Amino acid sequence: MMLTLGCSAKKQFPTTTIDVAGHPVLVELAVNDKDRARGLMHRPSMPKDDGMLFIYPDSAPRSFWMKDTKLPLSIAFIDASGEIVKIADMQPLTTSSTKSIYPAKYALEMNQGWFEQNGVEKGERVVGIPADAEVGVE
Repeated sequence: MMLTLGCSAKKQFPTTTIDVAGHPVLVELAVNDKDRARGLMHRPSMPKDDGMLFIYPDSAPRSFWMKDTKLPLSIAFIDASGEIVKIADMQPLTTSSTKSIYPAKYALEMNQGWFEQNGVEKGERVVGIPADAEVGVE
């Protein structure tokens, strides 16, 4: 696995490439409370096959909102084994919560419609997620 710890001018977080049901995706990694809270806020755009992977130290029901996020996004909640347990669309600049319902250790945000356009559905697998020790999850 290739984990890039430096950040380019465009990327604000460390990056790596994961496999989402057979599709390679370059993801920025949000691994601590501060980075997870900031996420993709205030960004005007994101490349087509890029995303942000939120990594948590435990599995629990998760909730996301888009208060300061300008991009329309889709989110996949992923359990500790790498299985997608829910996919949902989120609207920009809202305080409506999107909930995982099921315990999730990871959440993957992509441009809205990406999962549908690539035929990715609930129950499919995400592989190549860095281990906690590799990214310094608390």
